[in-house]
Amino acid sequence: MSVSTPVPAPPSTSAAEGGAGRATLGAGSVAGRGQGSGPRERSRFRLRLSRLDTTGSPYLYIAPFFILFFVTGLFPLVYTGWVALHDWDQIMGQGPFVGLQNFADVLAGRSFWNALTNTVSIFLLSSVPQVLAALAIAGLLDHKLRAATFWRMGVLLPYVVAPVAVALIFSNLFADRFGLINTLLGTVGLDPVGWHSDRFASHVAIASMVNFRWTGYNALILLAAMQAIPRDLYEAAAIDGAGGLRRFVSITIPMLRPTMIFVIITSTIGGLQIFDEAKMYDQFGRGGSDGQWQTLTLYLYELGWNRADFGRASAVAVLLFVLIVLIGLVNFAVSRRIASQGPR
Repeated sequence: MSVSTPVPAPPSTSAAEGGAGRATLGAGSVAGRGQGSGPRERSRFRLRLSRLDTTGSPYLYIAPFFILFFVTGLFPLVYTGWVALHDWDQIMGQGPFVGLQNFADVLAGRSFWNALTNTVSIFLLSSVPQVLAALAIAGLLDHKLRAATFWRMGVLLPYVVAPVAVALIFSNLFADRFGLINTLLGTVGLDPVGWHSDRFASHVAIASMVNFRWTGYNALILLAAMQAIPRDLYEAAAIDGAGGLRRFVSITIPMLRPTMIFVIITSTIGGLQIFDEAKMYDQFGRGGSDGQWQTLTLYLYELGWNRADFGRASAVAVLLFVLIVLIGLVNFAVSRRIASQGPR
């Protein structure tokens, strides 16, 4: 009797195919993960780009202003300070370093103090009446008027007129011999005024030009602030028996304090930089035969253009800048104090 030994059967074809299928499936899954990483990386890149756009876009939007300010504002200011420290001639160019000598020469001369006095005088004669007149005009325009838009646009027309044209017209109005103002004074029996020879009279004439151009502009700014005041306050005051003048003094003016400070600051800066009106007041443009209405800007122009002394002209420009900054700081301190107190 023989015993048969079992012989192992060879692997079936189906088993081999199953192993190959599993191997193919594994390779496919690895390939799938590799292909899915591409869109995922792109989504991450888009997310980073979106975050960069959110954080960087505001700086890109305001960058042109700062670039222009650096080119046309900050760099000329710093360069003017550099020129003021040197003996700088228009023809020879930069000379030796002299330090504060240009400032000492300017402050020691009579012309600078004369120009400073004229500038302050014209500034006071123009800014103070200008702000008061603008406040009164804005109060009138704040009422319900027929054709209100026409009147509001009408007060802005003098601002549109070119400063040179205004100066030429007013210089003829205030002419010493054939001016319209002296003719009107003669009709009422008054002696003619030397609008070009008298110092104070020339300041009044130039201040009139400034007030003509800027009163309407400031009136519209104050009018915009008036219209933002709640009308309930006026109604409550009217019920309590307050008249129109009382409401204007007790409600309108206190609520306009921040805007009034802004108008005062801008009129101060403009008043200290008067040039066109004083330059075109006569045919010579030097501020009068004896400097009766020569302002700081005219004195700066004379030093830089007529005398070709850029060093001293730059020193005058720096001194004018310091004066404006000091007055601006005082106005800023006053405005903060008023804003902290609030309307009563």
